[in-house]
Amino acid sequence: MQIKWLGHACFLLATGDGVKVLTDPYDESIGYPLPPVSPDVVTVSHQHFDHNAVGACKGEPAVVEGSGTHQVKGLTIRGVATFHDKKQGAQRGPNTVFVIEAEGLRICHLGDLGHPLDAAKLREIGPVDVLLTPVGGTYTIDAEEAASLVKEMKPRIAVPMHYKTAQLKINIAPVDGFLRQFTGVKRQSLLEVMPDKLPPATDIVVLELSG
Repeated sequence: MQIKWLGHACFLLATGDGVKVLTDPYDESIGYPLPPVSPDVVTVSHQHFDHNAVGACKGEPAVVEGSGTHQVKGLTIRGVATFHDKKQGAQRGPNTVFVIEAEGLRICHLGDLGHPLDAAKLREIGPVDVLLTPVGGTYTIDAEEAASLVKEMKPRIAVPMHYKTAQLKINIAPVDGFLRQFTGVKRQSLLEVMPDKLPPATDIVVLELSG
């Protein structure tokens, strides 16, 4: 599987069979131009403009929202109900964590998770090979909370998202605070993942903006 970062919380996952999954597409008013993509599946973690711009995608992708198990395009996508804040959604509403299961891999996209995960939610999510986690704070968990979650979940690869860059017009923290919690950080333009070639312990991988 190949994983590209298109900015903010938006990733393009492509399986070896050619199925393309786009996560949390954004409205271009946030500062990133959304590349022209024609995904087969789009996941939407919550209904905020910087995460739900399905209309910006080409074609007619299947849209996956909410909790439960979704079978689509040969993939199993599990949605786990969480919140966008620490007050059970009273401030910013619900958020769905998605676990995308394909090619013997489990890719977990935390969306705009706004609180630590308790033991019950961690069990519901289950083991994770690749964790895509927000780190910018303000609207999500911050750098320290994200680092603690990575150490607790122990994914084989963790990729930060939802942080301030020169292009982004949303006022959140940059990735640096998160990266300071780890050593040996890798920077790549593309993440290629295979079940038999996963690192033995957690690799932190910062993906360069694609497109």
